[in-house]
Amino acid sequence: MSALTKAKGFKKSKSGTYLSMAATAFGAIGVAKRLKSARAEKDTLVLIDATVSAVAIVTGLAILYRELKRLGDDDVLLG
Repeated sequence: MSALTKAKGFKKSKSGTYLSMAATAFGAIGVAKRLKSARAEKDTLVLIDATVSAVAIVTGLAILYRELKRLGDDDVLLG
């Protein structure tokens, strides 16, 4: 298997899924800061925007978790 094929398959591997989960979770830090700032400034629009972003992060993590469970032992990079 060529290196390019492995690189393309990385996204569908356990390692790639873990990396995507970490990147998504890292984005939650910025959203938490925006939520805190919006609450302090009583800015309803920013609060709504940050809340929607937080829901998107939770949904993304749930989808990645489901993909991780689906991968099971069928890891692309190990095969």
